[in-house]
Amino acid sequence: MRVAFFLLLGKAAGAFKEMAVAYRYGVGDAVDAYQFTMTMANWLPVTIVGALSVVLIPVLVRTRREGRTSRARFLGELQGWVIAAGTVLAVVLYVAWPWLLDIAGQGLPADARRMSAELTLAFAPAALFTLMTGISAARLRAHERHINTLLDSIPAVVILVWVMLAATVTDVGPLLWGTLVGYFIQSVWLLWLAARADGMWGRPRLSFQSHQWPDLVKAAGVMLVGQVAMSFVGPIDQYTAANLGGNANSTLGYASRLLALLLGVGAASVGRAALPVLADIHSRGDSARARSTALKWSVLMLLVGAAVTFIGWLLAPWGVSLLFERGAFTAENTATVAHVLRWGLLQMPFYFGVLILVQLLASQNRYRIMAAIAVANFILKAVMNQVLAPVMGPAGIMLATSMMYALSYVCYVMVALRPAPPAATSS
Repeated sequence: MRVAFFLLLGKAAGAFKEMAVAYRYGVGDAVDAYQFTMTMANWLPVTIVGALSVVLIPVLVRTRREGRTSRARFLGELQGWVIAAGTVLAVVLYVAWPWLLDIAGQGLPADARRMSAELTLAFAPAALFTLMTGISAARLRAHERHINTLLDSIPAVVILVWVMLAATVTDVGPLLWGTLVGYFIQSVWLLWLAARADGMWGRPRLSFQSHQWPDLVKAAGVMLVGQVAMSFVGPIDQYTAANLGGNANSTLGYASRLLALLLGVGAASVGRAALPVLADIHSRGDSARARSTALKWSVLMLLVGAAVTFIGWLLAPWGVSLLFERGAFTAENTATVAHVLRWGLLQMPFYFGVLILVQLLASQNRYRIMAAIAVANFILKAVMNQVLAPVMGPAGIMLATSMMYALSYVCYVMVALRPAPPAATSS
């Protein structure tokens, strides 16, 4: 419930930010550029954080029972390698962006491509800040402290303020500076909170002396395969939308962010809170209880998701109008975004239901199975994008996502119904 409350506040800040962007920019090249750049630039750091967090939290939970010296050495090495990897990633991202624009952004208008190149001045450093934020958030979640969920809204709040205070919005300057400053503040604040939770800062060092590394690297490598596959979903959607033309990127972006508001408040709250709890139960040898708890919650979340989908389908035009229809965002834009949003809502029951099962398998260290399911999801998504998008436009992209999550839920239920091997480590 704490996580849900924090998510509600954070998502509300995100919704207000989207209202401000819609009011000042409408549906146009600047929003196309921002949506494209945000998705393409964030996909790799978010993928790394996603894979590392899933395998790192159980390790950090077990590490709490070790001595202070051992914990400090591991946290310091973790911080050191994350900062080094983030710095390299930021430089590579900035240097490679013109090449990426030529390949993935060729369907964007010339102005949108120029604005996207400018936005990398913010999103390249944000890659480093994202990795630092992810590690700090994992440290907090290992202590079952979820304030990081609330602080996820900091970039949105800063962008909101910058966009609304800007004298003019003829370019992407307000979005650029709001993004850069917001990600920086978030990373520093979370680092401070994580240090307080652990009782130590973890002075960065580049070494692999801690005994946790062999198992962590092995598990992270397996998990990264699945995360990389799933991480391509966002870029594929942006590539597909960019080639549809007609501001499909911005239309898909508005619908996706409104959908993320609904997904985050209910489902992500349970998912984020569940992993440290299930990992603790499993580490104490009570795997049957962890499995039973996860399956019951999964069915409950599936039913909740179905109810939200039904209500959301009815209220989609009203919700889009309430949030976005003002300034440069017209009634015609509302109808288009609402249509796309409705097809995206079909994913909610399966997304809600699968989240808790993902945490169950992660707590059991069944990373190979998780990676295999992720690859299957990606293949289905990539195929259905090509089949549905030319026929349905952005709505087809959303329907393909819904089909992907339906497959994911079926696979996870089948795996979860089988008890985990007693000594499962990475299967």
